[in-house]
Amino acid sequence: MVGGDGLSAAVKKETDAALNAHGLIKVRIFSDDRTARETMFQTLADELNAAPIQHIGKLLVLWRPTPEREKTVDGDRMPGPRDFKVLKYSTRGGQRPEVKTLRVLGNQRLTAGGQVKRSKPKQISIKKRSQT
Repeated sequence: MVGGDGLSAAVKKETDAALNAHGLIKVRIFSDDRTARETMFQTLADELNAAPIQHIGKLLVLWRPTPEREKTVDGDRMPGPRDFKVLKYSTRGGQRPEVKTLRVLGNQRLTAGGQVKRSKPKQISIKKRSQT
């Protein structure tokens, strides 16, 4: 939003940050002068290297392609959730086995019996250990 101070350096900086983050943004200007709004629209578009999309009333729409972000791979991160299909055989004979899809999180494992268990036991604080 552009207030009574007009198009200041702080407004340009925040508009630039919003364009980097989102690409397509709306800017609301609280000025009643249409020509002043149009000049602000063109100034923002020129200085921020953005395309002026739309100007309806006191609302301006600007667009700029978002820059490519480099992906960072952290070696300490655990793997994400995985889905496994497990066959559960019926206790009654002659029935079809049931196919279940189980989601296993990074801190869990799948046992031979088809149950999901924690990989590491849950840590209990020293106070709680001494109470039991």
